[in-house]
Amino acid sequence: MKFITKTFTPILILLALIWGVEVINIFLGHSLTSWGILPRSISGLIGIPLAPLIHANLWHALSNTIPILILGSLTLMSNKKDFWPTTVAIILIGGLCVWLFARGSYHVGASGLVFGYFGALLTRALIERSLTSILIGIATILLYGGLIWGILPLRSYISFEGHFFGLLAGIFSIWLPHKFATSKK
Repeated sequence: MKFITKTFTPILILLALIWGVEVINIFLGHSLTSWGILPRSISGLIGIPLAPLIHANLWHALSNTIPILILGSLTLMSNKKDFWPTTVAIILIGGLCVWLFARGSYHVGASGLVFGYFGALLTRALIERSLTSILIGIATILLYGGLIWGILPLRSYISFEGHFFGLLAGIFSIWLPHKFATSKK
């Protein structure tokens, strides 16, 4: 148990934040959704860092918990020192793109981060081509390959934009540092 808590502390912190906010949000009748990303509005900018912690309802928070746990843990295992920079980049880049380009309604939830981890893991496997990164990439596809359908506008109440821009942010968060590092050689 000590190994699990020590190794996966960043994921446990992230999930504790999500669930702490969800408990508060339950008591507030889920009114915290107004702190999500509201595209192209000054007040909606606050949602960029906050949206992954805020969920529309209990089911929404539950449905993001297991993918964050699994894909976040795989991201952590693939490169522990890059976990927080990757997480922050996905949240900020994905959130900014949602703010700039998404439909004019509140966008909340950690699914953009889920898609970002998905994109980061696959990009790392393609770039590094190490046995570990390839095995993690294969596990990612086997466990969550169907996730890709989430970038399509299939349901009006789901932020497919958050999914799409989270995926792009995850790819970008791995590709850009790699590109920068190889251009300096």
